[in-house]
Amino acid sequence: MSAVRTLWDRLALYLPVLLMGVLAMATYWLVRSTPERSGPEPTAAAVHEPDYFMRKFAVKTYTANGQLKSDVRGGEARHFPDTDTLEIDQVRIRSFNEQGRLTTATANKAITNGDASEVQLIGNAQVIRAAVTDDQGQAQPSLTFNGEFLHAFMNTEQVKSHKPVELTRGKDRFTADSMDFDNLERVMLLRGRVRGKLVPGNTH
Repeated sequence: MSAVRTLWDRLALYLPVLLMGVLAMATYWLVRSTPERSGPEPTAAAVHEPDYFMRKFAVKTYTANGQLKSDVRGGEARHFPDTDTLEIDQVRIRSFNEQGRLTTATANKAITNGDASEVQLIGNAQVIRAAVTDDQGQAQPSLTFNGEFLHAFMNTEQVKSHKPVELTRGKDRFTADSMDFDNLERVMLLRGRVRGKLVPGNTH
């Protein structure tokens, strides 16, 4: 009995060491058996799909003091959340800048940002800035732009196009292969085949 007791005492002495060894081997085996991660999960690519539609609609926006800023109408509109843009069929836009000057835009199709301050007009595109009286009290005739593509910046009164355009200012008329017009800076850049007709005394 004394020999058995002595053997048991020695086993009890080494039992914690044996258990630690078993646990270490088990941990090592689990680490080796676990499949490696191939990296972070890929995020889903943004999809350019509309989240809502509007048909035969009219949307108006106002300034902080309640003045009408823009009036957008169309046959159908599709909003794309990934770009926060509207695609509008048979569009008509009326926009007023800070001085209350009216600019009207129409086209077969338009792509606008959230507040319609930037508009790409596609197909039978036309932008008209109404006749105004400038800060010096001088009458400024209306401006009309026509083309298959016009990029209008309503607040800054800029109109650009990389395609052929026609510009009419009162009775003056210009055509060009492309255009960059800034009404506030009174700068018009026409490129390509440029033709123009100036009428003396043109004020309306």
